[in-house]
Amino acid sequence: MKKFALLLSLVFVGGVAVAQETKTAPPATAKAAAAPAAAVAAKTHEVASEVVSVDAVKNTITLKGEKENMTMPVEGKAIAHLKMMKAGEKVTVTCKDDAAGVHQAVVAIKHTPAAKAPAPPK
Repeated sequence: MKKFALLLSLVFVGGVAVAQETKTAPPATAKAAAAPAAAVAAKTHEVASEVVSVDAVKNTITLKGEKENMTMPVEGKAIAHLKMMKAGEKVTVTCKDDAAGVHQAVVAIKHTPAAKAPAPPK
């Protein structure tokens, strides 16, 4: 009977030890899983477009799209460029996308140099 009680108590202690190990492991894997999601959320790409309108008060810019115009919020360093922007200007904007690839905001604005007119023939 003493051997059975000793065996039962060893199994109990072993079960408690294993349960404590599994409790500490999931938070580490949760942090590892969150890191790639954050990297995907910060995905950016550049878009060449034409400025339709600018609202410096609301920090938004409306760009000409292939099918329809898109109004997006402007963040970070790009806010400083809003005051200098005019409708009709050609720009290249850097858009921040979410994990699904949907535009979230404009984070950078660069003026696209105007095409030079060809030299007149002599």
